[in-house]
Amino acid sequence: MVSTHTHSSSGSAKSDQDSPWKEALERFFPEFLALLFPAIHAEIDWSAPYRSLDSELQQITGDADSGRRYADKLLDVRTRDGRETWVLVHVEVQGDAQAVFPQRMFQYNYRIRDRYDRSVVSLAVLSDSNRQFRPVCYADGRWGCRILFEFPMVKLLDYTEPERWAALEASDNVFALVVMAQVHVKVTDDAELLKGWKFRLIRLMYERGYGRALILELFRLIDWMIRLPAGLEENFRQQLYAYEEQQRMPYVTTVEQAGIEKGVKQGEAIMLLTLLQEKFGPDTVDAYRERITAAEPEQLLQWSKRLLSAETAETIFH
Repeated sequence: MVSTHTHSSSGSAKSDQDSPWKEALERFFPEFLALLFPAIHAEIDWSAPYRSLDSELQQITGDADSGRRYADKLLDVRTRDGRETWVLVHVEVQGDAQAVFPQRMFQYNYRIRDRYDRSVVSLAVLSDSNRQFRPVCYADGRWGCRILFEFPMVKLLDYTEPERWAALEASDNVFALVVMAQVHVKVTDDAELLKGWKFRLIRLMYERGYGRALILELFRLIDWMIRLPAGLEENFRQQLYAYEEQQRMPYVTTVEQAGIEKGVKQGEAIMLLTLLQEKFGPDTVDAYRERITAAEPEQLLQWSKRLLSAETAETIFH
């Protein structure tokens, strides 16, 4: 079982917000559902391809989400009875806007239904640190006119219970590592202890015999979620290298390359955001920040070239 200190944002260990969650849902969506919503996972035909609907979601969220502390993902799946269903996954990362969360769940659901005439299943994952925050519905009404919108919800802090934590550690579902990383950040206020947990999660991947590519993907997500102070991060890397040498697993260069590539991508994104603000102002930056930070280097380069002659921001990102 993980220790249950309340994680403070003023602590020395830093964590990312919605970005790793969006990438994790994109890459490991079936594993995510199997771990956290197994009954829903069982109703989906996984032999049929599923697809991400980021542009459709962008149409209904617009730029209202700038600076938010949650991550949304809209996906199109096939059910076992052959129907097409859209699944909207909403991850509340910090729980800052607790009062409006159920209303936001309802609004996104009906906006998608209204715009695209599609059935939408909304799922909530609460990774915040408030144990009392457990919304499962949105209700409103007056004079006999009433709205009741209910949605399945998973609270990640519940996995700190001994039996559930043991099940996570024993699970062969790769998404369990993502959940454990998120829970550690929320409940561990000691950076040294957090470093130990980070190493343990990485070591689990090697012990389970995961392939090089999968280890790289999971390492990036865990490294993204669990940020350590510079000195401890260096100590963690040395500990990891020593372990790899002992196990004779030549993944060091792969992991280092991932760090280099991520650094280059972040630098290019920051440069584009800076130029965009200079030319079109902060509101435009807020509107396109999510697309820019999620884009690959090739796309960032293309947008940067368009920026030189663009008269409106829309012509850059069309």
